[in-house]
Amino acid sequence: MTVIETDRIDMADESNELVLDTMFDLLEKMPVPEGMKVEIVEGYVFMSPQRQIHWEITLSIVEQLRSTYPKKRLASDVRIDYPGHLNGFCSDVAALAADFVKDPKGRWRYQDVEFVAEVISKGTAANDYGPKKSTYATAGVPVYLIADPYTGRCHVHTEPKDGDYTTEVIVTFGAEIDLTRTLVGLTLKTDEFPRD
Repeated sequence: MTVIETDRIDMADESNELVLDTMFDLLEKMPVPEGMKVEIVEGYVFMSPQRQIHWEITLSIVEQLRSTYPKKRLASDVRIDYPGHLNGFCSDVAALAADFVKDPKGRWRYQDVEFVAEVISKGTAANDYGPKKSTYATAGVPVYLIADPYTGRCHVHTEPKDGDYTTEVIVTFGAEIDLTRTLVGLTLKTDEFPRD
């Protein structure tokens, strides 16, 4: 990826934000069924049902993060706009830096995200392993965790560089994920993560 001029990138980001705002406004007016997660990845709208297994893994991660992150620094299924073409992600879990700043519209900024977790759903798995992973790396998110109940594995991505993560550790459900050497600063237990 080549950066040409900051002003041009800022203008593109503003344009993307306006289009994302319009898209989300329209989605809010649509009859989206209860229990559906809605997000926009590379300009495409994705809706996926939230299942109990998905919720149990998400809740387990949030509960464990609470030992180092206060509630105001954690988000789940909350829109955060990321760099690239029309990326309005609603991550399953996002943890924010202590000195986070909301944007003028009162939304979280991707620059403040220290940790993201996505729990795989069959219909959107390709996003989590593909464009979302690339986008999180491009955004400089230090830790990206993918929890996959279908394979019973977690993929922990760290050290983002040039739109990709340089380190990946795969952990089987039941083992611990050592994040003590990252900004997260704790060990996540996966023994309560259910498999599908």
